[in-house]
Amino acid sequence: MVEFKEETLTRVYSALADPTRRAILFRLQHQEARVTELAAPFAMSLNAVSKHVRVLETAGLVRREVRGREHFLALEPASLEAASAWLETYRQFWSQRLDRLETFLHDKRAEKKPSRRK
Repeated sequence: MVEFKEETLTRVYSALADPTRRAILFRLQHQEARVTELAAPFAMSLNAVSKHVRVLETAGLVRREVRGREHFLALEPASLEAASAWLETYRQFWSQRLDRLETFLHDKRAEKKPSRRK
């Protein structure tokens, strides 16, 4: 069984709960960007977008690299992989349960079918 660090998962899922942060991650999946570039499509201040970016950095979802006076942000997929692995354990659990239910129902239908008389 995969072990998950509770604190890491809490930070990741808390960060992912906000649509603005998810939109930022979506934009960063294609290429790195400056905070000002990330802020452009949002109807909020640069400071507000910076706060969202800090939450993403704290969750380990975004990496910042300073080049001269510019701050470039890039997606850090490792934390997303951990969150996805956590969900996968529950997807497998429910998938197995549903498979067993399907088998049970199939067997019950087979028991109820009347036998053909010749």
